[in-house]
Amino acid sequence: MDYKGSSVYDNADFFYNYLLRRNRADSPNNIIEKPVIYDFMGDVLGKKVLDLGCGDAKFGYELLEQGCIFYEGVEGSSNMVKAAKELLNTSKSEIHHATMESWNYPKEKYDLVISRLAIHYLQDLEPIFDSIRSALIPNGQFIFSVQHPVLTSSMKSAITSERKSDWIVDNYFEMGKRMEPWIGESVVKYHRTFEEYFQSLKHVGFKIEDIRECKPNPQFFNSVGEYKRRMRIPLFLVFKCIK
Repeated sequence: MDYKGSSVYDNADFFYNYLLRRNRADSPNNIIEKPVIYDFMGDVLGKKVLDLGCGDAKFGYELLEQGCIFYEGVEGSSNMVKAAKELLNTSKSEIHHATMESWNYPKEKYDLVISRLAIHYLQDLEPIFDSIRSALIPNGQFIFSVQHPVLTSSMKSAITSERKSDWIVDNYFEMGKRMEPWIGESVVKYHRTFEEYFQSLKHVGFKIEDIRECKPNPQFFNSVGEYKRRMRIPLFLVFKCIK
C-alpha cells in the first residue's frame, strides 16, 4: 500500500515505530534540523504561531513554554491529532484535524507560520504558499524545513535500511512524485529542486530572508564518527521567509 500525506501515521505499527525513532535524543531532526529552526525563529514571546503538519505537537509544547501567546496546529493524522490534544491541554492552543490542502486559512492572524518536514508531501505547492502568506500579519515570518532535494531526487539509496556509506543522486531535475520505502511502508513524497522552492516562494510574494542546508554542529553529537558521517551529505533544507 502506498500512503499519501499524513495517512501513514494512522497505521498503528508505523505510528509506534516512527515515534520511537523521532523522539530519540540523537535523531537528526533534533540535532541537525531543530537548531536551525530555533535560530531562525528567535524569540516567540507574545507571538501567535501556526504549525502546519504539527504531528504530536511536542514542538508546540516547547513554544508555549517559551512564551508563545497562542499555538495552533494543523494535522491530517487522527493518531497525531489525538496525541497532540492530550499533550496540549490548555486554552492557549488549538489543534485542527485537517490537511494543509483542505484547511481554511484565516486572514492576517499569525506572527509566525512553521512547517517542519511536511511540505515535501504536497503535490501542489504554490496554492499552499499563497494561503500561508495570506494568513500572516504584515512582516510575519514563514519558516519551513523539507528533506533536502539531493535526498528526494532518487529513492535508490532508501531501499536498504542499513547504515549508508554512499548516497545516490539521480534524476535531480525530474520533479514530481517519488515512492520512499520508510519504516517498513511505502510513502509518497514530491521531489523539487532547490530552485523550484525558491521560485515558488518568490512567485507568491514572499521575501526569502535566509536559507540553510543544516550543516551539522559537532556540539550536538555524542559520536565523532556519526558527526563525520553526517558531514558528507545534507539531510535538510530550511527557508526563512517574510511577508
